[in-house]
Amino acid sequence: MIARDNLINVHLPEDGSGDYPHTAVAQGGVEPAGQTYAFHAHHRAQLFQIVRGSLRLETQRGYFIVPPERAVFVPSGVLHEVTYLQDTDRSYLFFRPDAVINLPSDVSVIGTTPLLRELILAFLEVPRAEAGSARAERLVAVILDQLRASPVAPLSRALAEDIRNDPGADWPLDEIASCAAMSPRSLQRHFQSETGMSFRAWRQQAKLLKAVEWLAAGRSVGDIAFSLGYSGPSAFIAVFHAAFGASPGKYFQEPSPEA
Repeated sequence: MIARDNLINVHLPEDGSGDYPHTAVAQGGVEPAGQTYAFHAHHRAQLFQIVRGSLRLETQRGYFIVPPERAVFVPSGVLHEVTYLQDTDRSYLFFRPDAVINLPSDVSVIGTTPLLRELILAFLEVPRAEAGSARAERLVAVILDQLRASPVAPLSRALAEDIRNDPGADWPLDEIASCAAMSPRSLQRHFQSETGMSFRAWRQQAKLLKAVEWLAAGRSVGDIAFSLGYSGPSAFIAVFHAAFGASPGKYFQEPSPEA
């Protein structure tokens, strides 16, 4: 059970002055669908762990959709906006910046193992007043070890605003390059340099991000498939499963106790 004082908002200063001395502090709770926290940043690095529901986290470089069984890591000082897409049970862990120097330097979505989920729950059971105790610090050390070993899920890239908002539309490369005052070849090089993937792969990623968002909102697989320009549900399901390792219908299912 989450300790009572871990259900209270954590006071986090914008810099290290007046911060907690502990390696990590935690907060658990429930957010209603549609709850939004406008762009802000923390001195501490933040880990969102989703127990039930989903959220969209947006940064200046792009956005992330975070379902159950995954967490999102936000490094110290990164501006981000959070919108909860469903009624969501979530946990926050806030780490001292010096404790996470071996974690990703960019915002990252991380797959959570059963062990990591149990460790986070165990830390939430430690009252915040005891967050610096030997027991709490041992838990945090193992949590950090698990985070370093956890796979980073490929859920986000920097997205152009118009393509991100309507990824199912026809976006001819020649026309986009002309609008950007580039040749198609230069635009391809730009996308590869900035995102680490080809323009075609980048568009596919944008479609998948929008698909996850629409699934969280309750839209049907068939509706999503046609809205994103796929020939039919089967084609969409195949691409989705190849990217995420689960079908659209099972993506938001909570893990079984044996998972």
